[in-house]
Amino acid sequence: MSPSQTWSPPPLLRFAMLLAEGAVRLLTRMEVTGDIPAELRGRPLILAANHISPFDPVAVAAAFRRLGVHPRIMANAGLFRTPVIGPLMRWQGHIQVDRGEPTAGNAVTDSVTALNGGAPLMIYPEGRIGLDPGMWPERGRTGVGRLVLATGAPVVPIAIWGSHEVIPYAAPTGMWPMIWQSLRRRRRVRVHVGPPVDLSGIDAARPGAAQRIADRIIDAITAELAPLRADEPGAPRFTDPSRPTETRRARPRTAR
Repeated sequence: MSPSQTWSPPPLLRFAMLLAEGAVRLLTRMEVTGDIPAELRGRPLILAANHISPFDPVAVAAAFRRLGVHPRIMANAGLFRTPVIGPLMRWQGHIQVDRGEPTAGNAVTDSVTALNGGAPLMIYPEGRIGLDPGMWPERGRTGVGRLVLATGAPVVPIAIWGSHEVIPYAAPTGMWPMIWQSLRRRRRVRVHVGPPVDLSGIDAARPGAAQRIADRIIDAITAELAPLRADEPGAPRFTDPSRPTETRRARPRTAR
């Protein structure tokens, strides 16, 4: 698939990514490793990341700025309903996801349009901040699989670790004491870009193809995440008391 036009990120998106870079430098010691393959730049591209913290969007925005990539982002509808932030999200070209609503399918349609327009698309396949007790990626939702089936866009896995130590799950509740600690200690945050996900052998005509694609993507993210937390393969050292846990959507982590 080739784009029908060239994506030109709006100035507001570039400015927001600049602000994200400033926040990351202030609060963390961020390391970005890996890169987007040259042959995938300027093409429809899905960037799929694990989700462990409300700080993730800031960290990945700063990482993408360093990599010279300006993606549109699929984000929860709650952000778009927030005064000031909502209009800014729309002006930056991001895509609203109405989870659990009759209009939820609009996000896939809008995302296909974005990809056809040549924009890289950032998505969290888990659909939420994961609640796995070990903070490993949960089972992915089918939205990312449906996007792949509709567009044929390649998927690049993004692994992030350490952002859960910057601000709490329950932010803005309890946010300021944790930010103060982050200002003092500058937590280590790592973002790694892996090679494109191998989606060969998945029959698009068979029922359940979208879920199999999502599972393959989650496995790829897990494989890229494992080296980032090699010294924390089980329970993470840092525990956020505001973060609930559950195992309902836990996925076997053979990639460890």
